[in-house]
Amino acid sequence: MNISKIQAMKSKEKIVMITAYDALMAKLFDGEVEMILVGDSLNMSFGGEKDTLSVTLDEMIYHTKAVRRGVKNSLVICDMPFGSYIDEKETLKSAVKIYKESGADAIKLEGGKEKAKVIRELTKNSIAVMGHIGLMPQFVRAEGGYKIKGKDKEDIKRLIEDAKVLEDAGVFCIVIEGVKSEAAKEITKSVKVPTIGIGSGKDTDGQVLVWSDAFGFFDEFKPKFVKRYLEGAKLIRGALKEFRNEVKSEAFPSEEYSY
Repeated sequence: MNISKIQAMKSKEKIVMITAYDALMAKLFDGEVEMILVGDSLNMSFGGEKDTLSVTLDEMIYHTKAVRRGVKNSLVICDMPFGSYIDEKETLKSAVKIYKESGADAIKLEGGKEKAKVIRELTKNSIAVMGHIGLMPQFVRAEGGYKIKGKDKEDIKRLIEDAKVLEDAGVFCIVIEGVKSEAAKEITKSVKVPTIGIGSGKDTDGQVLVWSDAFGFFDEFKPKFVKRYLEGAKLIRGALKEFRNEVKSEAFPSEEYSY
């Protein structure tokens, strides 16, 4: 999969993206989805932190390298962590480091028109960029929580303007997170690049979910927009209990599993 093929899918075929943070899961997802995002969400779902803000650039590179080893077909995107794209110079330095060390096909960063300059700096240096507007997890402290966007005409107008500016700056795709469905539909119609929704209704060009949410491995809470396609945590706990019981009773290992 390449960026040209992703862009050609707009308004023709829905695009599927899912997160992955290691080679094991990446191999399972590879080829089944168009894009695999190494999201900074790993800081919460796997790092146990309360938000995404403390994950480092080196940690994102480490996990992206692992995913890259497991992927042959899907497009791999690396989230730029908080603090790694504060200005053009720092952004280019961070993105070049990601490209050189991780093998990512593209990077993703959060922000609207205020990020246009840094995006242009990347795209003119041959770095593919995915935008991200709407509810932006890296803004959680500044906004005092996770706030749904696109609730009124002024906010919708602002989001559409953000999307158009990002498109003009050179992004190949835009994630729309936590935006009212009708607003996400209007944004999608306003740009020529594909949009990927998360908690933003069905009228975007594609959808993304965090894999541990979608498959029920992260069960501390479930956002409204998450559909669980598997009760992974329950299955693991059941299997672990069976393993424990067999070890305690000496049923495992039997001769079948011994040399």
